[in-house]
Amino acid sequence: VQLQASGGGLVQPGGSLRLSCAVSGRTFSTSTLAWFRQTPGKERDFVAALRGSSGAGFYADSVKGRFTISRTNAENTVYLQMNSLKPEDTAVYYCAAGREITVVGASYPYWGQGTLVTVSS
Repeated sequence: VQLQASGGGLVQPGGSLRLSCAVSGRTFSTSTLAWFRQTPGKERDFVAALRGSSGAGFYADSVKGRFTISRTNAENTVYLQMNSLKPEDTAVYYCAAGREITVVGASYPYWGQGTLVTVSS
């Protein structure tokens, strides 16, 4: 399974950005798609996850109400719409795939390469 994340960049506080992650390969084992983020010197933190194409997203408290996770009908691309961005959202964002929905990064066997999001004026 391969994951390719894209869409990061520089945005001003209060702005929006949409991340994408294309999943290819044995997608039957990737029923849950998730986003994590990491800043230098810190552990990778859970951001959001979605199981299947019609279920509700599951979010970290820090992004609830501002970020939305979604996936295509073909279930091979996952998006993270980020609104009302704050400087503390600055991080490298990683997409991940696995079977079960969980906030534990080690439970996801497949990871993308990461895309940098910088929120700054």
